[in-house]
Amino acid sequence: MAASIESPHTDPSGATGIGAGPQVLSTSNKLEVICGPLLNYRRMSNERSGSPTWHGSVLVVTTPGQQHPELTLSLAGAIDATARNAAFTRAESRRFAGEKLYEDSDKAFWRFTIDLPFQEFESRWEYKINGLTYVDEKETGMPQTFAVPSVAQSMRILFHSCNGFSVGTDMETWQGPSLWNDVLRMHAQKPFHVMIGGGDQIYNDGVRVGDGPLRPWTEIGNPHKRREFLFGEKLRADCDEYYYKNYVQWYGTKPFATANGQIPQVNIWDDHDIIDGFGSYTDRFMRCAVFRGIGGVAHKYYLLFQHHMAPPKSTFTTDAPNTTDVGPDGTPVDPVQLKNTFVMTDDLDDPSYMIGSKPGPYVEERSRSIYCQLGARIAFVGIDARTERTRHQVNYPETYKMIFDRLDKEFSANKNLKHLVLLLGVPIAYPRLQWLENLFRSPLIGPIKFLHKRFGVAGGLFNKFDGSVDLLDDLDDHYTAHQHKHERRELVHALQKFSKSHSARVTILGGDVHLAAIGRFYSKPKLGIPAEQDHRYMPNVISSAITNKPPPQAVANLLASRNKIHHLDHDTDETLLEIFDRDPGVPTKSNGAANGATNGAVNGDVKSKTSNANHATMPSRNYAIICESHPTPTSSASAAPPAPVAAPTTNGEAAPAQTSTPPDAKANARKPMHAGEQGAGTGHPAAAGLQATGLCGQYGLDITLRVEISPKDTEGHTDGYGFSVPALEIAA
Repeated sequence: MAASIESPHTDPSGATGIGAGPQVLSTSNKLEVICGPLLNYRRMSNERSGSPTWHGSVLVVTTPGQQHPELTLSLAGAIDATARNAAFTRAESRRFAGEKLYEDSDKAFWRFTIDLPFQEFESRWEYKINGLTYVDEKETGMPQTFAVPSVAQSMRILFHSCNGFSVGTDMETWQGPSLWNDVLRMHAQKPFHVMIGGGDQIYNDGVRVGDGPLRPWTEIGNPHKRREFLFGEKLRADCDEYYYKNYVQWYGTKPFATANGQIPQVNIWDDHDIIDGFGSYTDRFMRCAVFRGIGGVAHKYYLLFQHHMAPPKSTFTTDAPNTTDVGPDGTPVDPVQLKNTFVMTDDLDDPSYMIGSKPGPYVEERSRSIYCQLGARIAFVGIDARTERTRHQVNYPETYKMIFDRLDKEFSANKNLKHLVLLLGVPIAYPRLQWLENLFRSPLIGPIKFLHKRFGVAGGLFNKFDGSVDLLDDLDDHYTAHQHKHERRELVHALQKFSKSHSARVTILGGDVHLAAIGRFYSKPKLGIPAEQDHRYMPNVISSAITNKPPPQAVANLLASRNKIHHLDHDTDETLLEIFDRDPGVPTKSNGAANGATNGAVNGDVKSKTSNANHATMPSRNYAIICESHPTPTSSASAAPPAPVAAPTTNGEAAPAQTSTPPDAKANARKPMHAGEQGAGTGHPAAAGLQATGLCGQYGLDITLRVEISPKDTEGHTDGYGFSVPALEIAA
């Protein structure tokens, strides 16, 4: 029997895979959907006679036994009224067959791999899954639409992270994913072409509390017994059910679920997609059976829900000795796990993925970083900073080499690329907290730890996994942690070398820390280099969390007080930009009302977020908008970049983009240092996040942080803080 299970075969649906599946067939002419649709963006190509093609996928989770589902895709029209009379001769309605990625006795995952031609105008596309009906009869399978930029445009980007709640959050105060209402409002006014998930798209920490399957393990007091605890087939199956049901519940929760079907996603993962702190505990503890087991299960559903990829054929369990010996391609097959189960085996990796050369130390699969082009002039890289992570490394050196080799290849082949948006799971330009790390590791903590073990003293200070101070796993995660110092410097230097070599600006995205901030690397003022010509100028947009609760005001103020001017090397400094000129929702003297606030926000409920001295860190839920600073027309007769236009100023008059004066060595670098940063905050032209400012020339970016005004507002209204990033033009 085992031999037949392990032999690839063709499923009745037409898919090639391993495992016989549940052997049930639906007799309904309806497609019974449990969760979805989920829309992903993958990449651009020039496969159709040189015409750029958009590639993506749609995923639905259905009841088992479904047969041959189909998706119909059609061009719904132009978004810009000036292009509505254009001829739609290049885009007739097309049908795409579903591909079954995985099926067991409870559910099946179907992917529709779709593509479409970019138009000469910003376009809206409609897709409909034929016969779709929801198991929950309250839902209806209406057609979905999404936006695609014109062939001459770069994409309008939504960036978010930390989309869930930590264990113990007061749910009466922090009511659900309300900021997604604001995302949908912004999307309706000016559509997003892609949304980038920076990690923690879901919080799976509940697996260890309440009725979660890992609660008995978590409550074992003896660290040795906890390390030796077995991860047998029963526990594996229970954890599998938990992760699956948690994904279905969260990805089916509105308004997040609505955004999932209308804005194409590109995701990397972080610790909460597995469990809090995964990868940053001690190596001895991370190699225990339970961590190996849940790493495999979480990875399975991460691939299915977030990447629309077939999972590994099996995951680790101590009941199947062959799964404990990881080969170069991951975990071997366990016939027990394939009972009544089908897994696709011929799923080809999309060219957008950069696959690690060997499995990670704890998630025993190869890392999956991403390269893709976001429209005409922006390239994107998302580094998988969790699969290879340990307490002492973020990624393998060979992974960094693979990524920069790919970047050199892509930018050498396409001279239209002017900007790299780099996604990291955690911030890299961020205040140092080494003094706090040293305190938590010092002998001073020893007596408190002893009292905690014997009498439960300071229970909230220590985690239940390895007995260390609970904040240590978060601090160890950061690039600014002392053990990552060398790796951090090497990464920044590699980015500087790439930026200079290709005259491409680098903007870094990072989340994880549950507050908003803007970090920047830049050349030391003594070098006299204006930002527009400075390859070392790299902003780090820190946007977190879109759903999870922010840290206390005191923590944000502490971080701001540590916002020193740090010296990365003899040529590079770094610090946070003081962008928060006022708290969100607080009226200003000039306008008498909150900039960006709309109906439903009650300013009387707004409490002070920060101290008067803190203009660098904002402890409120938030997300970010990134788009080109140049107001590119939404329709064009060719793919060539448009000519530069004059940039509007705050009084409505036009002013040309300009090269800033070199920074003054005596000036405060926490303040604006170039034209795009002047007036950063709520009064900046980019604050609203709806119109291109033109402030930073033809290839610059506008950045907007949309910050929640009040957690009591279930509609999630936000206030905007803006600045602009100049394109890079290396001086001759």
